[in-house]
Amino acid sequence: MKAYIFDMDGTLLDSTGLWGKIDVLFLSKRGIDVPPDYARAIAALSFNEAAEYTIERFSLQERVPDILDEWRSMAEYAYANTISMKPHAREYLTELKKRGAKLAVATSMTTTLCSLSLARHGITDWFDAICTADEVPHGKSHPDIFYLAAQKLGVPPSQCVVFEDVPQAIISAKSAKMMVYGVYDKASEEYWDEIVRISDETIRSFREAPLP
Repeated sequence: MKAYIFDMDGTLLDSTGLWGKIDVLFLSKRGIDVPPDYARAIAALSFNEAAEYTIERFSLQERVPDILDEWRSMAEYAYANTISMKPHAREYLTELKKRGAKLAVATSMTTTLCSLSLARHGITDWFDAICTADEVPHGKSHPDIFYLAAQKLGVPPSQCVVFEDVPQAIISAKSAKMMVYGVYDKASEEYWDEIVRISDETIRSFREAPLP
């Protein structure tokens, strides 16, 4: 394989738990308990899609831009200051770069949050392409962002390996004819059996990840 495409939340970053806290804070302010299926329902959506879904599901009399501003304000400090990389992720990226592999990020995060995260860990320049939800019409329930990553890398989709931790995103990447490694994350542990079933391969740590 020539190219390696990485999700951020729950894959390169140990950050998925952050969004669970944001969901609790956001909905509790409106007197709503977080439904057990809410996290999965929005996991593969872009920020805009998640805000639209949230407004419709809970009949909120609020505007998408206002919800996005509230979510961003809660997230920006954490991404810039506290969120860590997953164990062995840095070492794996380093080894891939040494071997001449092309690297890309394909994330449902906004461009701002993605930039803050990569800058915090000093790895922005490690990636040959950075693709965010701001650049595509649909979230990861569609393969748009994976096609965009391959296009930016100049590599056919069939020569790309994708690392993802969300079932819907795994399905979308596979529909783009890419090889997909399901990545274990505690926040999506309840879906692990499904991730194992639908992925080409799985890893519980980047220590197990393949090298070219």
